Amino acid sequence: MILFDKIQATAAFIKQKINCKPTVGIILGSGLGGLIDIVDKEIAIDYSEIPNFPVSTVKGHGGKMFFGKMDGREVMLMAGRFHYYEGYSMEEVTFPVRVMKALGVETLILSNAAGGTNSAFNIGDLMIVKDHINLCPEHPLRGHNDERLGPRFPDMSQAYDQELINLAKDISAEQGISIRTGVYIGLQGPTFETPAEYRMLHIIGGDAVGMSTVPEVIVARHGGMRVFAVSVITDIGISDVPVIITHEEVLEAANAAAPKMAALVAALVKRL
Repeated sequence: MILFDKIQATAAFIKQKINCKPTVGIILGSGLGGLIDIVDKEIAIDYSEIPNFPVSTVKGHGGKMFFGKMDGREVMLMAGRFHYYEGYSMEEVTFPVRVMKALGVETLILSNAAGGTNSAFNIGDLMIVKDHINLCPEHPLRGHNDERLGPRFPDMSQAYDQELINLAKDISAEQGISIRTGVYIGLQGPTFETPAEYRMLHIIGGDAVGMSTVPEVIVARHGGMRVFAVSVITDIGISDVPVIITHEEVLEAANAAAPKMAALVAALVKRL
């Protein structure tokens, strides 16, 4: 089955389960499942039930899709995403974004846990992603392009919507939330970076690094969706003394920052 037909089949299955047309899609990263609480949930669907969907294998990723309302706006939310390092293809990693588009989603909001490559950052900081550097080993648009999904050569000069970035900055100021703005670098994983790699990534222009988000953003922009992304800085990799990083510590830092992110996302959706 070709990609377009898979998308349509999956969207058709989901439409039979829901009584709404979400215009906002939210994808949650490691340890950020608490954001589910800001949605008035009407239905939940396990990934395992959805045709053509992968299943998340990473601790801290829930594996459910929720539909409901946030301040009266219909939204769909993915608790858990898929990663290239899990062994999935880029088509599988980004397939949920394609399905979101087919369901009517116009604005995509993504969150992730990221390592800080900027020494001015602190653990627990929120960073609005203003741009990214794609260092993933495979491109999600490689291969035949189906014009029904998007153009062969999509423009990425404004991958992250400037209006949404400005709105998020205003909201953070109103709420007294300290916010950073920076460039996110996407790598394959699953190893955390070496100190030398952290330094190199900052030299080439990165403020944070992670193992997700970039492929999803590329596909969202390919489909003409508006994109906003925010990272929780869960560790700082630039140090004179090597710091051992564990996934458990990443989850702990993400969970601690989740309430701030929830408040920001809720206010952002309300003002869309």
